[in-house]
Amino acid sequence: MKNDKKNKAITLVEALPYIKQFSGKIMVIKYGGSLMVNEALRETFAKDVVLLRYVGIKPVIVHGGGKEITKWMSKLGKEAVFIDGQRFTDKETMELTEMVLSGKVNNEIVSLLNQHGGKAVTLSGKSANIFNAKRIRSKKDQDLGLVGTIESVDTRLIHTLCDDGYIPVISSVGSDQKGETLNLNADNVASAVARYLECKKLIYLTDVDGLMVEKKLVSQVSEQEAEDLLLHPDVQGGMLPKLECSLAAVKGGVESVHIINGSTEHAVLLEMFTDRGIGTMVSQ
Repeated sequence: MKNDKKNKAITLVEALPYIKQFSGKIMVIKYGGSLMVNEALRETFAKDVVLLRYVGIKPVIVHGGGKEITKWMSKLGKEAVFIDGQRFTDKETMELTEMVLSGKVNNEIVSLLNQHGGKAVTLSGKSANIFNAKRIRSKKDQDLGLVGTIESVDTRLIHTLCDDGYIPVISSVGSDQKGETLNLNADNVASAVARYLECKKLIYLTDVDGLMVEKKLVSQVSEQEAEDLLLHPDVQGGMLPKLECSLAAVKGGVESVHIINGSTEHAVLLEMFTDRGIGTMVSQ
């Protein structure tokens, strides 16, 4: 019993300099993967985010929900089509995507944060025209339908909410200058939001421990090392775009990006408030 109390005290002391360093700073967290479907992990995540807010840190949550979209498409008898890893999005798919992301998924996250004492707010990239997006084609110049990428982020509403003690929860849906709704990649959205907010940290919560090269976890990489690793055969699948987005964030002024396993209990707190941290850190 005494050892447990002592360990808790040591943990708090270890966390103190990080709390002082990050208090008052905005941090973007990309929420996704197994966290979205595992009830226990969802609860832990919500508690951790609310704790960040209570110690003075200003968390901004960005989320996707690809698995949930595919599930609802299947229920409606519509097959998901992917081109170069991106969902082909026709008008019907876009309507469903917006309903699932900005409606169901976003409201579930907001509700959970509020249950644990936070003041979370539902947003999408269309709210107050936060995102200015444009349509894109695949790397092989194939039509992706209503798929886009962010050209700019208007951060004024996000700053206002954060300064007033709220937790913005932003779905990865935006619109172009003509008002056409576009499906956006959540990893890209998180990177863009972090850059425009000029935030200190961007955290990607994933289903893996971090960047694995030759079966070993790479705990820290510089900007140049990350560039080189983009060509490594072990960096593939979902990790490749995450590393690309991490690199873009660091080049855009974000001090460090952290790719961590969201299924680790209290993953965010372990990364933020311990000396060793977890996962992979990409830094300037």
